[in-house]
Amino acid sequence: MPHAKGHPLFKHNSFRIRLALWFGGLSLFTLLSVGIYAGWLTATQIKVTAGEAVHANAMAAAELLGANLYEREMDIALVSQAPHFVRGDLSDPDVLSSLDRRLDMRNEFAWLGVVDAEGTVIQATNNMLVGQSVAQRPWFIAGLQGVYSGDVHEALLLAKLLPNPHADEPLRFIDFAAPIHNREGKLVGVVAAHAHWNWVTETVQAVANRREHASDSEVLIVSSTGNVLYPQALAGVSRLPDNLPHNKHYSIVTWDDGRDYLTSQVTVDARSNSNFGWRIVVRQPLENALAPIYAMYSRFFILALIAVLLFSLLAWRLAQTISKPIEQLAAAARCIKLNTSAPRYPTDTSLSEVAQLSSAMQSMTESLLTRERELELLNQTLEQQVLQRTEALAAANKLLEHLATIDPLTGTNNRRRFDEKLEDCARMGKRTGRGFSILLLDADHFKKVNDNYGHPVGDAVLQQIATLITNNTRTTDFVARYGGEEFVVILPDAPSETEVRTVAEKIRTAIEGTPFPSVGHMTMSIGSSTWHPNDSSTTQVIQRADEALYTAKASGRNRVVAYGQQ
Repeated sequence: MPHAKGHPLFKHNSFRIRLALWFGGLSLFTLLSVGIYAGWLTATQIKVTAGEAVHANAMAAAELLGANLYEREMDIALVSQAPHFVRGDLSDPDVLSSLDRRLDMRNEFAWLGVVDAEGTVIQATNNMLVGQSVAQRPWFIAGLQGVYSGDVHEALLLAKLLPNPHADEPLRFIDFAAPIHNREGKLVGVVAAHAHWNWVTETVQAVANRREHASDSEVLIVSSTGNVLYPQALAGVSRLPDNLPHNKHYSIVTWDDGRDYLTSQVTVDARSNSNFGWRIVVRQPLENALAPIYAMYSRFFILALIAVLLFSLLAWRLAQTISKPIEQLAAAARCIKLNTSAPRYPTDTSLSEVAQLSSAMQSMTESLLTRERELELLNQTLEQQVLQRTEALAAANKLLEHLATIDPLTGTNNRRRFDEKLEDCARMGKRTGRGFSILLLDADHFKKVNDNYGHPVGDAVLQQIATLITNNTRTTDFVARYGGEEFVVILPDAPSETEVRTVAEKIRTAIEGTPFPSVGHMTMSIGSSTWHPNDSSTTQVIQRADEALYTAKASGRNRVVAYGQQ
């Protein structure tokens, strides 16, 4: 029995494997395509539903808050027109009784009082601030002119006199005021009220909590400048995003905490003379809104995986009925090819085409086996002879090419190969008009290396220098040993003076900064020149580079000198 890994059943390109993979892949593609499209439609609808719910929350909260603010403003306006107010005697006990009744009826009020025309508090609930001057307060100044509603603020005097049920938050209030005129129409004072800020926040939060999808939604009150007024945890920390559109019921925006939210904003219309510019903003984390679609995706992927497995098993069983006799024929063919044992052909197949193929193979096998063995022996002999001669010829050609073009010590191109390359570059330059540059490099004080350390060390130094030059040139550059301790580099494709100097300095710096075993440090003098199309021969560019190299040597060595810049 063949090893499991070599059995056709386990080969990745077998018919049954391919059919199972095709069925599984096709079913997976179909299910994923349908699932992704259905998920996209569902996610879109969920976003619309959640977005509209968020907008409905914001709209309901804004409408209720606007109505309540307007109602409180009208309430103060009606108080200012009550008979015992218009009589003009602000110290009348009936005035205080009226204020106390209002305070008992409206628990949103923290303080109510009447102030004379000069700004002195005449009477007030719980006798707070009585006798004090409020002439500079904005609500008093505005209340002299007409019915007034003021933005949220902290009242330091009242904060000291009133209990604070929320110790972690400062007491904040909203002002309402209206002028008091006597029966003759003369202004005699102002009636004012401070409403708790908590009344505002509880109003909008109660609306949001009564509506659907509010469990993970957050209600914010935002000022006209975009600063968050409520909740307190975000006040002074978070701002309304600047890119929130005003012409949409809702949108998906990224807030300053980096998270995406379904967000809706509605302006509070208090229908009053004093427009606060407040906006009710309701936001819901996008991941919470899409949580149902994520759960649906998880269940869908599990069902898709089960379906793929079932389809694959079905395809496997179908392919097995077809592939088994074919695999038996393939096994018989392998036996014939390898001549390991007598081939066995399928006998119980129900496929007529396979039965005909099996019969033909059996009749053909007997006539081919003998002739195939003879041909195989002859071919083996001929192939072996051809292979031996081909390998010997290839090795000889490779050795000849190596000896003809490669410097045996450094492994770089030799002088002969350099001369050929130089002529090629010159011919190419004359055709294209694009010149080239060369670098002529000479190891400084190399003779001392041979004299002091011997030629083997000198040869090792040259080999290391050749490696450094090769590693610090471009892939298009040509490096060759020019002779002795001299090397040459061809820089093709008309490099600029800056590029030439950059390559030369890179080589010089690499050699200067690299330690050499037994020797320590070496330096390199480099001369460069550029080939001109009017040069009569390539020796001229060599001569110019040599003159530049001589100047580098005479100038103290370990430097790069370009011809014409001596």
